[in-house]
Amino acid sequence: MKKIWIGVGLAAALTLVGCGGDKAPETAKTDSAPAAAGGAAAMPDEANGGTITGKVAFTGDAPKMATMDMSANPACERAHKDAPAKSETVVVNGNGTLKYAFVWVKSGLPDKNWAVPTTAVLLDQNGCMYKPHMIGVMAGQNIDIKSSDPTNHNIHPQPTVNQEWNESQSPGSEDKMKAFARQEVMIPVKCNVHPWMRAYIGVVAHPFFAVTGDDGTFTLKGLPPGTYTIQVWHEKYGTQEQQVTVGAKESKTVDFSIKG
Repeated sequence: MKKIWIGVGLAAALTLVGCGGDKAPETAKTDSAPAAAGGAAAMPDEANGGTITGKVAFTGDAPKMATMDMSANPACERAHKDAPAKSETVVVNGNGTLKYAFVWVKSGLPDKNWAVPTTAVLLDQNGCMYKPHMIGVMAGQNIDIKSSDPTNHNIHPQPTVNQEWNESQSPGSEDKMKAFARQEVMIPVKCNVHPWMRAYIGVVAHPFFAVTGDDGTFTLKGLPPGTYTIQVWHEKYGTQEQQVTVGAKESKTVDFSIKG
């Protein structure tokens, strides 16, 4: 399997302001085919479609996860009295893979009107951190923004294609339901009250995307037969791409390797 390597320090085009941290790589805007206007909404055909699986491996010495200084807010600091909060910019799993890498079909899909899930994706503010650190949604899909903290938060996504918004959320208040109308990979989210808080949202025009977890793997199911460009995005290490052709009921493996 062909692997593409990238190094630390890729040029970054998106600067995040007011929340600290590293610069993020360039945003992908409209690389995948847009949804077709009208027609019945398409669903992934998991019984007859193709499947792409893989992992995002990390090579080199794993960087030390920096401790977050929350002393400016006693409520935040108390939430981590047993163990200090750690930055999730680079999380290397025990099996040598990366957590919080966004994998998606960047191009190659047929022009279809893909059905948008009716289930919202949760983004919680817990311990003065966004949980999880990264999520993926379809364009138009609801994001359920919740606060589990006894302190005020200010949710501030910073898109370049979608509409920017900036809203406060007080303790015990109702969840906020938000959605982004256009594809955008990725949207950084900060908190204007707590500068260490950071999350990323991948917004895609189709359902073929995944966020790597504790084992660093991903699975894209129900793909129509075709040749696809698969991209992995990481907030520190940028992007890699590979092409793969998959047929009906066929499974292919696409592994990525990122060098620290």
